[in-house]
Amino acid sequence: MTTTLVTPKLPPSTHPFAEVVHRFEAGGSMLPDTPENLMQIIGLYKAYAVPMDFYWRDLLYIAEQVFVDPLPFFKFIIPEEYLKLANHYAGDNADLRIWRGPATAHPELLEFMEKGELKRKLPRILHHLWHDRINMEFAEECMRAMLWHRDMGGLLDPYMDSEEYKQNADRAIRAYCQGNPLLTGLYKLFPDMFLELCRQATMYSVLGLFWEVMAPVFFEMSDLYDEGKITSVPEAMNFLVNGIFAIAGRPIYHRVRIRGEWYDIVPKSKGFTWLYEAAFPYVEAVFYRSSPFRGTKSYNAQANQVPVNQLDFHYGVLYADKFPVASAGIPPTLLHQDMYHFLPQYLVEYYRKHCRGEDDMLIQIGISFQRSMYNVTSAVIQAGRAAFLYPLDDPNPRHLMMNRRYFEGQLNRFTRPEYGIREAARLAYIQDQNYR
Repeated sequence: MTTTLVTPKLPPSTHPFAEVVHRFEAGGSMLPDTPENLMQIIGLYKAYAVPMDFYWRDLLYIAEQVFVDPLPFFKFIIPEEYLKLANHYAGDNADLRIWRGPATAHPELLEFMEKGELKRKLPRILHHLWHDRINMEFAEECMRAMLWHRDMGGLLDPYMDSEEYKQNADRAIRAYCQGNPLLTGLYKLFPDMFLELCRQATMYSVLGLFWEVMAPVFFEMSDLYDEGKITSVPEAMNFLVNGIFAIAGRPIYHRVRIRGEWYDIVPKSKGFTWLYEAAFPYVEAVFYRSSPFRGTKSYNAQANQVPVNQLDFHYGVLYADKFPVASAGIPPTLLHQDMYHFLPQYLVEYYRKHCRGEDDMLIQIGISFQRSMYNVTSAVIQAGRAAFLYPLDDPNPRHLMMNRRYFEGQLNRFTRPEYGIREAARLAYIQDQNYR
């Protein structure tokens, strides 16, 4: 286990999570550095990456071709061309090769799509109707969280309200409705509804482009762990930090293909980038904020059990109780079900040892997933420190104190008493290896 050290240039922190503050200052993560924690988070990254390889492909398909269809019944039936779509960060022709594997859909994903849980090769529509498939409802819930919690900084959000965006959307929507009198009439009657559907399609594209990066990052981390090249939680976190900076400038855009012609909704020339328009908003909207846990408990708004200010929402995965309620939201049980199919064998054996039978495994996957996302959040926090503040070994004590205030400010989000935030946060839980 890595020992947490207090820098001799500063007095000990008095923060409620002082141990985590000192761990940050030593280059560590919110998650303690133990072999068991490392095994859990890497195993979950691998199990997450396979369905994520489907998520990003289907998200781009919906953004680029389903677009503003008001009744998109078959939006989860992904065309073959998107399964063969080359990931820009894997394969021999990658823009930046992060994963050494193939650029097309992952072999485990293709096998599952062919046979599903039934282990029988049936037409895809039958697997779909039987709900024997990758659960895209989780991906859509993440998209909706990002669309709802829109004001997360960056320049894309105000652009979606600009006249230029509206003109681009109008041109594409008119082309999409051409030759369909019913859609054309609906657009004339409800132009704002179609504009909002276009904004939603833009967010589909943003999330798809975000996950197109994260899938090969997680695949590569799994391979490196199997090869004995990632041996600690800080190493796993730093791999994510380096990946964040390597991909930070990746263009974020939205385009639509209508009868073979591409229409730019958000052109690449606007200069929107992956870090500010996708990564930071995703962490804020999905990890921290999200929406109340449907199906787990009731909320009384008059008793101030639901925040008045949307910015105070704290229902993301970093706070969620783990209940197998089969909801698409947070807690993300449908994602846990997707990950269940792709667990590395070492994690299956670990869960068999600690679970109360197979039925408990989804809850254990959820708790491991929570640990893994705290490590991702730690990478984002460390990346923010590296981008805007000072090196961890800076010789100037004043600079080190500014780093500390930044770390403590980030951790304050888990200590607020309002709306039960302090009680809901799982940061204290993940410090204990027995949290299962």
